Amino acid sequence: MKLLRVGQKGKEKPGVLDKDGKIRDISAHVKDLNPENLNFETISKLQSVDLSSLAELPASDRIGSCITNPGKFVAIGLNYSDHAAETGADAPSEPIVFMKATSCIAGPNDDIELVPGSKKLDWEVELGIVIGKQTKHISENQAQDHILGYCLVNDVSEREWQIEKMGQWVKGKSHDTYGPIGPYFVTKDEIPNVNNLKMSLDVNGKRMQTGNTSTMIFNVNVIVSYLSKYMSLQAGDIITTGTPPGVGMGMKPQQFLKAGDTIKLSIENLGEQNSKVVSI
Repeated sequence: MKLLRVGQKGKEKPGVLDKDGKIRDISAHVKDLNPENLNFETISKLQSVDLSSLAELPASDRIGSCITNPGKFVAIGLNYSDHAAETGADAPSEPIVFMKATSCIAGPNDDIELVPGSKKLDWEVELGIVIGKQTKHISENQAQDHILGYCLVNDVSEREWQIEKMGQWVKGKSHDTYGPIGPYFVTKDEIPNVNNLKMSLDVNGKRMQTGNTSTMIFNVNVIVSYLSKYMSLQAGDIITTGTPPGVGMGMKPQQFLKAGDTIKLSIENLGEQNSKVVSI
């Protein structure tokens, strides 16, 4: 299933994409796509619903974040060896973990804010994992029992704040709008092989990133198992898994986003995002 949230910010309704590409209103069955409802029981219930009997939601309406109010937004850094190389870093021997504030989450086509004083705003197309139940100290072989599905993430990053200022990466990863997710959350049964998905990102119509999840250093099962040993994960938590090469920081000379720039990114089977950078 492809689940999404449609409507103005704060007033989104949950929906599902039917076989004809129409958005069906599932609010009579699920109040919202939040931690309370993002679990295997809810998905099973929705799979038994006759979608053709449900009202349509306007396709022209704004698409919100496909998940709202997750407990955690966890991120994995330098998870593609060629991306690590372009940043001048060694490929990690175990996953690099940081957090993104949940307040950075935005809709897939919402504007990305360029704030006063920001000099090095960058892009990162990434695969997001959505957890479906309590996860603690699990093995890699158990990981799929805990993964509900996947979504597209743009791990927007302010590199000066992330790298050149004191403290942790979270500063450069967490401003409002730095976490567009969606357009939809896709249940894992619709992804034949999550370890072989094409990825791309364009800025102003120019291809910047081309990649495939097959080149991740640590695959999704490794990541979920690894994290579960250091923190418990709950239904609705999002894990974004790293980016392939082609980020602005890795270019020579470096290239960063400016007001008016447009960003288009996609992952096979997970949809497309189209954002614009705006000064605030």
